[in-house]
Amino acid sequence: MKKLSFAVSAVALAAALLPALASAQNIAIVNGKAVPKARFESFMTQVTKQGNQPRTPELENQVKDELVLREIFVQEAEARGLQRSEEYRSQMDVARQSLLIRELFNDYQKKNAVSDAELKAEYDKLKGAGGGGNEYRARHILVEKEDEAKALIAQLKAGAKFEDLAKANSKDPGSAPNGGDLDWAAPGNFVPEFSQAMVKLEKGKFTETAVKSQFGYHIIQLDDSRAATFPSLEEVKPQLSQRLQQAKMTKFREDLKAKAKTDYKFSAQ
Repeated sequence: MKKLSFAVSAVALAAALLPALASAQNIAIVNGKAVPKARFESFMTQVTKQGNQPRTPELENQVKDELVLREIFVQEAEARGLQRSEEYRSQMDVARQSLLIRELFNDYQKKNAVSDAELKAEYDKLKGAGGGGNEYRARHILVEKEDEAKALIAQLKAGAKFEDLAKANSKDPGSAPNGGDLDWAAPGNFVPEFSQAMVKLEKGKFTETAVKSQFGYHIIQLDDSRAATFPSLEEVKPQLSQRLQQAKMTKFREDLKAKAKTDYKFSAQ
């Protein structure tokens, strides 16, 4: 009798514990079927990442309600046998592929993160290519006809202020309101005709012959020049890291494609 009593007590204890265990592992029971907590956590992660939302009690309740509704709808769909349809199976195959591809690329990215040495090498390469030379602060007046440019140059030689003439006559809507000011820029930012004339100027001087380009006729004044600056590694680290990671991912994809033996059996008409 003692053994029987112990067995009955164990069964009773297990029965009492089952709801607690179920509630710890699941968020709800719908028509006798559990909605697992793991599904809830996965869904929460997607929602907070995609929507850039903080995890709050209100959001958790919304997600729980959504998952319960999904379970209700899924059960109804399965009761109607929709999971056995050809269309469903085709879509499931596509979804399976998409998930596996995403996991493949995530796994590769985790195992092939951009190293500090790679970042430094890329930074040094870019700095060597674009960190030298000078940058210039210039103004210009843009007009359509050469005669207009000649008339304005004559006014400048007579003592007119470059800024005033630019505001009144320049066809460049971006710089005209600022007296023709183009701010600091490297020569490569301008069309060749413009930059070649600009770099030959002395500080404070203007071109005494109009410079023709695809936009019209320019009168250029050089306000100042300085050695070109280059941002520090820390400033450009996020952009460089993203760029290098994308390059690695592209190479990974291309390598897989190159190794695969593909024989196309279908051609679109």
